[in-house]
Parts: sequence; C-alpha cells; structure tokens
Amino acid sequence: MRDQLATIEVPDLGLVVLCGASGSGKSTFASRHFSDTEIVSSDRCRALVGDDESDQSITAAAFDLLHTIVERRLEVGRLTVVDATNTKPADRASLIELARKWDVLATAVVFDLPLDLCLERSRERQGRVTPEHAVKRQHQTMRRTVKRLRKERFGKVYSLGTAAELDTVQVIRQRLWCDRRDDAGPFDIIGDVHGCGDELVALLGELGYDTDSSPIVHPDGRRAVFVGDLVDRGPGVAEVLDVVMSMVHADAALCVQGNHENKLRRALGGRNVQPTHGITESLAQLDARGSEFSARVAAFLDGLISHYVLDGGALVVAHAGLPERYHGRTSGRVRSLALYGDTDGESDEYGLPVRYPWANDYRGEAAVVYGHTPVLVPRWVNNTICVDTGVVFGGELTALRWPEKELVSVPAARVHYEPTRPLRAHGDGAVGAHGSNGVSLVDLSDVLGKRSIETALGGRITIEADQTSAALEVMSRFAVDPRWLPYLPPTMAPAATTARPDCLEHPDEAFSYFRKAGTGEVVCEEKHMGSRAVLVFARNPTAAAERFGISNDDAGVIVTRTGRPFFSNPGVAGTLLDRLRAAADATGIWDRLGTDWLVVDAEMLPWTAKSAELLRRQYAATGAAGTVALGTALQLMASATKRGVDVEALTSRTAERAEHVASFVGAYRQYCWDVDGADGIEIAPFQILAAQGEVLARRPHRWHLEEIDALVTAAGGSLRRTDRRFVHLDDDASVAEATQWWQAMTDRGGEGMVIKSAQTIARSGRGLVLPGVKCRGREYLRIIYGPEYLAPTNLERLRKRSLGRKSSLARREFALGIEALDRFVANEHLSRVHECVFGVLALESEPVDPRL
Repeated sequence: MRDQLATIEVPDLGLVVLCGASGSGKSTFASRHFSDTEIVSSDRCRALVGDDESDQSITAAAFDLLHTIVERRLEVGRLTVVDATNTKPADRASLIELARKWDVLATAVVFDLPLDLCLERSRERQGRVTPEHAVKRQHQTMRRTVKRLRKERFGKVYSLGTAAELDTVQVIRQRLWCDRRDDAGPFDIIGDVHGCGDELVALLGELGYDTDSSPIVHPDGRRAVFVGDLVDRGPGVAEVLDVVMSMVHADAALCVQGNHENKLRRALGGRNVQPTHGITESLAQLDARGSEFSARVAAFLDGLISHYVLDGGALVVAHAGLPERYHGRTSGRVRSLALYGDTDGESDEYGLPVRYPWANDYRGEAAVVYGHTPVLVPRWVNNTICVDTGVVFGGELTALRWPEKELVSVPAARVHYEPTRPLRAHGDGAVGAHGSNGVSLVDLSDVLGKRSIETALGGRITIEADQTSAALEVMSRFAVDPRWLPYLPPTMAPAATTARPDCLEHPDEAFSYFRKAGTGEVVCEEKHMGSRAVLVFARNPTAAAERFGISNDDAGVIVTRTGRPFFSNPGVAGTLLDRLRAAADATGIWDRLGTDWLVVDAEMLPWTAKSAELLRRQYAATGAAGTVALGTALQLMASATKRGVDVEALTSRTAERAEHVASFVGAYRQYCWDVDGADGIEIAPFQILAAQGEVLARRPHRWHLEEIDALVTAAGGSLRRTDRRFVHLDDDASVAEATQWWQAMTDRGGEGMVIKSAQTIARSGRGLVLPGVKCRGREYLRIIYGPEYLAPTNLERLRKRSLGRKSSLARREFALGIEALDRFVANEHLSRVHECVFGVLALESEPVDPRL
C-alpha cells in the first residue's frame, strides 16, 4: 500500500489539469482549493453556451469556449484550473499546447478513485447524472493512459486514490523560483565577469562592499546581482566562483545563469561540449582546486535559474535580456532566450551569430538589465540596458546601482582574451535610443481607437476613439519627430467666477480653492503676454543623438502646445536654443543635475511671434471695424444733435461702446512688437520639467524659479524673469499683498497671474489638486470675451460659465504629462511615452469653451 498523499504543490502561475471520470470528486476538490475565477469547468462552459450543463450536443462549442478562456488567462499570467474529465491523451494535448505556448508549467492531478465510488457519486448528482457506461469508459481510459502523463510533458503528476486522501490532501501554492517581486534590494547588478577576479574585487570595493570580509558583504545591506558568464576566458575563474558562491550562500548576492555557466555545467556533468570560448581553461582551473571544489561548483551551477523578476516587477535581470511576455514565465524557450537571446540563424563577418535586437522593440514597464554581448558604453534603450562592458577583452567591469540607476565601472587590468569581434558602441548594432537604428518608432495601433492609459497621478484615463482620430491628423501632419516630443503641457483652468461687480475673475476665488484643498502655501507667478512653448534640447549634437536617437543642427526643438514647430524658420529656434544652452553652460546646471539634456516649460514673447496672423485676421480686424464703425456713428450723431434731434442717450451708449473697443485694441497691442528673426523674441522659462534620471517637475516651484533666475541672469537679456509672490494662505497680510500686486499688474494691462501649489504636485481628499489656476485681469479678458464683456448684461451672462469640465480636463492632462515624463526618464519605449503625449493632444478635442 502506497503512502497517503499529503500535499499537492502547484505554481502561482501555471496550468492545473484535473483528470478523472465523472463522480471522482474533481469539482468538489477544485471548489475547495481554488477560487471560482481560477476554475474553468467544462460543465460551466456548456451552461454558458447552451444553458444546460448536461447537454452533450454542444460539447464541441463548450470546449472551444473552455480553451479560449484558458488561453486568455494564461496569456495574462493567471493560475488556471481545468475541471473536465481529461481522460484521453488528445484532450490533454490541446491543454499542454496552451501551457507551452504561454510558457507556464503544467500540473496534472489524477483522481484514481475506485470505479464503484465514482458510479455511486455520479448517481447522487442533482440533475446531471452521467450514464453508467460513460463513467466506466472514462475510468478505463484514465487507468490505461495515466502512466503517459509524464511523457505528455506535465511537469508534476499527483494521484489521489481514496476518498480519505481526497478529503485530507492540502494544496500548496509555490512561487516560481524567478519570482522575487517582494525583494526590493537595493541591488548592484554586475555585468559579465568572465574570470576577471581582481577586477571583480575592485568593483565590489568601489561599490562599498567590505572586500576584506568572507564572504564579501555590503555594510548597508546592499546585494549584488550577477548577470551570468562568471566563467571562461579570464585567469581567475575559480576565484570568481569562490566570491560569488560565498556571497550567494550568505544571501549577499543573487546570480542568474549565463550561457557559459550552462556549458560548464554540462561539461562537469560528463557531457561532451565544444572546447571553445575558454571552457578548457575553466576546467583546468577547477581541476587545480580539486574534485570537491568542482562538485560544489557543479551543484551551484545546477541551481542557477534563467532570470529574476525583482522589486515589485519593476526590475528583470537575465543574462541575454528577455522580452516582456516571458517575464516570470518558465519553459525551455524562456531559458534559451534568457541565456542566448534570439537569433535569425545568420552569422556576421566574424562567424558569430547575429542576434535579434529585441531591446529596440521592447515596450515593457519593467527595466531589463542584461549582459552577454559586450558594449563599449552602457546605454539605456527602451528601459533596457546592457552592462557587459567587455572586461575580459580589456574593457571595463560595470555595475548598475538599483534603484539609483547609477553606473559604476572599473577598468580591466589588461587584455585577458582577444575578442573575436571588436567591442561596439551599443551592442548588436543598436545605435542611440528609441529606434534610432531604423526600427519602427510609433505604430498607428498604439494610438488609434479608444484608449485607457494608467497614470501614477490620475489613475486610469480614458481617451475616446473620436478624440484620438482628431489628434491623429495634427500628430501625423504637423508635429515634430516624436522622438523630440516627451511632453505636451496641460490646459489650465481659470479661477472660479467672482461675485465682485466690476470683474469676472479675482484672486480671492483662487486662494479659496487652494485653502479648501488643504494647500498651505501657494506661489503666484506672473502670466506673460506670450504663447506656451516646450523646449527640448541637448548640450550638443552628440548628446542629442545618444538620448533622443536623432539630431539636428540645433540639437533640440521648440514646440507649441500641440507639438508643432514653434517657428517656421528653423534658424530662429536654433539661435534661441543656443542662447539658452549658453546660459545653461554659464550656470553649470548640466553638471549640477548630471544631465546632457533638458525639457523646459516656457512662454515665448511676443504673442505675435506665433500668432501674428491670428492677431491680424481676428483681433486687429475686430478692433479696426469697431473703431471705424463707432467713430462714424458718433460723427453722425453729432450732426443729428446739431440739427436738433435728441440722440443723447444713444450717443452716450455709443461713446461707451467706443471706449470698450479702444480698451480692447489697447489690450491686444501690448502683446505685439516687431521682431527680426530671433532678435526681439524673449523666452520666459518657468519650469524645468525633466533631466537625465529625474522628473524635475516634481520638485517645489521655489527650486525651479531660483534655477531659472540664474539662467535669466546669465542670458543677459534674451530670457525674461517670471515675477512671483509666495503666499501663506493663513496669513491675511501675505494674501493681501499678492492681491495688490495682481491688481497693480493688471491695471497696467498685464495679463494676470497663475496660482500654483508651492509643492508642485498636491492632493486633497477629492484627489489631484489643480496644478495651476489662472486669474486674469479685467482688460486682458476683453481679448477673450470681446470688447464689451464688462457691460452689465454681458457680465451677468458670463458669470454662469461652467468650469467643471475645464478643471477635469486640466487634471487629466496634467497627469498624462507627468506620466509621459516618468516614462521618458525611465527610458521606456517611445510608444509608451507617446501614448501619453498623444493623449494630452487628444483630450484637447473635448467640447470645452476655449475662452476658459
């Protein structure tokens, strides 16, 4: 008599196939150990298709549905339990094929209960009794084929033989070896070592590890993660293995298997391997240490796995890299890709396999750190980075600090092994980032149709299909190259309508909004009389090519709110960017931020620099027509008065209208002055949005304004300072002073101010606080609402304007903008960045009053 089965172990992600005749207890077992959503039952599928669990006439359709559900669950990475008889090899084969397709482990649980018990339980079923002959046939088939389950590629097979066993067995869920999502590090991910022992110790010392201790550990608890290829080619294979094995044993390090470890493992196991690429030297060094050491090495290599998923899924480490769909999966295919990468079967001029540049198409959220193909300089490409810098070939040994994303390297002591192929700038022919070697940048399917975009600040934001269609024409016909476009600025909501009789907007309402949101300090920034612009530029053309994957003579762009080039003459943009770049050089901001590129939010002055045609055709035309018409009317009324006609009331109203028109003309003329190319154009930067390694838009506004003040000073007149007042909302004097400043500024014809939380990003009980509230002056609003908007009847009508939709739009667009910057700084695939940028533009097609 065999021992009673006590436990069944199933992977967190996998396929569990229940096999047994009707009445053997499969459904009872499934409901006891798995959730309803994890169970895919053939009977339930019959009911879903034909309203009757026992209707055998719809079995084919029901199993089509069953296989569809199983595939979709495995595709998205969910444990799936198939509750069907599954007694025939052909029935199981289709399920095994799905497990192989989606790279998950398959577990079989056999319900080998006595036939009499199965028949008895089948008779006791309510409403769906399986015929006795069918139960007998199922039982016989199961008994006849159950021994083949291992050959059918089930990873584990469990058999339940008695009712007592069925009632007492426990199901234990096991996390896959590669799944260490709960391990957040911090880590130091070290590239291919290849037997360079001295360099490894030197690098660990540079990283702060105590290299005098045994095993080597970090005093602050950091751990090393080795990307594989510890062995072969170098002189210190045994020493490297000593260090790494002891660190792994002490939980001071993790290690994935490289292709060279796999080959050495097979050699130590007695397999015939080709004596190439340094394995002969490795075996000789191990032999010199004795058989006991070789046995420990063999056991260590046997325990190495293909890849690790770490830090909540934000980090994946695999020797040759790994496309997203294989993260956290386990199969021979996953192992092969992780160890060797994907090849097309061709060889290069050096006789080495041509590897598919998977990183150019990578769109995953997890950062993938890998080695295998040495590069001269590690570069982030679509949130992936190769840290094999060819130490054994005379290059460097490199580590990536995580989560800091800082690179630390030590040089090779000498050339230990002559490379077959010279080191390349970025590995596998990939030059630059984001598809700069000719791969597809953005696909139409990335943006068309209804979209749901997950954002850190605003949750899931939905873009309707008609909105994406409206934005597509702008992006495809007028926008700059998407590689230059990591951000579009959000719309801005105005202050709530004031009850004051002489104006439509006043700071009181804006301050009240931020008080209610729980914001203690705000900054009031002068609103410039210009047009919003985003400046994306690099320190030099080389830096532009490295980060953006594209360069032009200007090493940057200036774009409008819709992503179009701001100037029709590219030379103007180039001159302005040179001026800003020179100011950045003078202030040392590049080195201070550790960056070679910046994204800056700014205002371009004068307004006519972009909107001269709009001014001539709309505002100037309105002003001229009103001036002429009302002036003529006043002349006619003066003549009528001389003739004794009483037109005093009409003359008064007309004179008042003429004053309104004159004020309207005076308002827009302040936005206009002559320019000659770049001369006369001013840039008023107010926020530095992003730089290498950081979304600076999250820093407090005080930091931004101080940094920009330094740029303005260094620029010597080509940049304009943004005046501001910091206001403590619980300080009445502070509020009054800012209000008086606004009043004086707008009385002089100024546009007004923007009030923002001093902390840049703030939340209240209702969610995200508006990033900015604009409060515009009386005279400026004539441009927006017309010359006579202050007439009592017009003003009363305008007080009924609704701001809810505009405020919602501002929040959503702000969340998308920050999300785009987050993804861009994290080096995610361009399509991931662009879906957010495109989403901002798409939301602009919402039916919101443009005057708000």
